[in-house]
Amino acid sequence: MALVDKMKAQAAQLAQKAQEAGKAGQAKLADAQAKRRADGLLRDLGAAFYAQKNGSATGDTAGEIDRLIGELKTYEADFGPIAASSSDDAGDSSPEPPKDDTTPDGGFKL
Repeated sequence: MALVDKMKAQAAQLAQKAQEAGKAGQAKLADAQAKRRADGLLRDLGAAFYAQKNGSATGDTAGEIDRLIGELKTYEADFGPIAASSSDDAGDSSPEPPKDDTTPDGGFKL
């Protein structure tokens, strides 16, 4: 019976750790979705501002800018200040190709 009790205790510990990992994953996913939403709002704000400065704005552009700023303020109240990111953080830089230092067949290097 002692062996069965130990197995039950270990199973309960594993289940608890799995739940904690699941909650941490959900929190990380929620943060990523919120950041993606803020990025979209910032992009839309930039496009509206550009249209306004470019002279291609419509009558609704000023109201759209105010709405976007309000949504961004709500985001900052919920998640903290929006951090400015550089173009390196945007993910559009390609990874560095792997270096191949292997010697080709024949024992010579090019």
